[in-house]
Amino acid sequence: IEANVPIIVFARGKDGRRIPMQVNVAPLRSAAGDVVGGVETFRDMTAVMPDLRRAKQIQDRINSTVLPPDSRLRFSTLYRPRDMVGGDFYAIQAESGDRYTFMLADMVGHGLAAALYAVHLNLVWNKYHDLRTAPGEFTAAANEDLVQVFGPDNSFATAVCGVFDARNGMLKLASAGGPPPLLLPKDGQQQWLQTPGTPLGIATGITYAELTTTLTPGDRVMVCSDGAFEVHNAAAEELGQDGFTTILKELDYPHTDLRMERIEEEILKFSNAIRLQDDLTMILLEYVG
Repeated sequence: IEANVPIIVFARGKDGRRIPMQVNVAPLRSAAGDVVGGVETFRDMTAVMPDLRRAKQIQDRINSTVLPPDSRLRFSTLYRPRDMVGGDFYAIQAESGDRYTFMLADMVGHGLAAALYAVHLNLVWNKYHDLRTAPGEFTAAANEDLVQVFGPDNSFATAVCGVFDARNGMLKLASAGGPPPLLLPKDGQQQWLQTPGTPLGIATGITYAELTTTLTPGDRVMVCSDGAFEVHNAAAEELGQDGFTTILKELDYPHTDLRMERIEEEILKFSNAIRLQDDLTMILLEYVG
């Protein structure tokens, strides 16, 4: 399979030093179109690795979340960039009045440009902090900001923004083209919370509708970037939302507690690859009550 985006692997030199190598892969085909071999091109990345490591440290710090102790709810996260830096961004914030706000955004593309735009999303998150408890208004403001930042770059971001009130279990969501959140009720059928919306940064003047639902103690809501669903195996079959929920059922989740890394492992097993081909970010909200 041709690699559209290079990956970084580490070789070991004669002196034991780890050498970062950027690898591109392309298949060799016969006149009949059959794959008869492959070409791998290696590039020494030693000179740029210090900058990539610093960029990774910045992203990891931005995506770290520290919340005050609250026995009424729990947030869990998993952030796994495809490369050392990624185009996903997430944030969770304890607001006043027992409300918690969150955002998960996914920049189109990979590489440093997507990572820089993801860092800018952190600025957007803080710039419009007074709108975060109104997800529709916040998403609209973020869209206007990103239209100006992207300019003619033809970039965009999908996102899901929300606010949860721990006093009464009320959850409000607004979506900008991101995959729908998954409601995992304590008793009942799993349900995708459909919140359609236009991706961020495409056009000005967009309004975003809000979806409101009320959680009961024991309910959970999972928000994922599309890296959890747009996963293909060797037969070019896509995991999709149905495959994702099948994985959860096979793991007996949410009736059995498990680490989010366990879900990641099952997604990777489906792909039958050595790593996922897209950034993967998941936010789990558990309402204890």
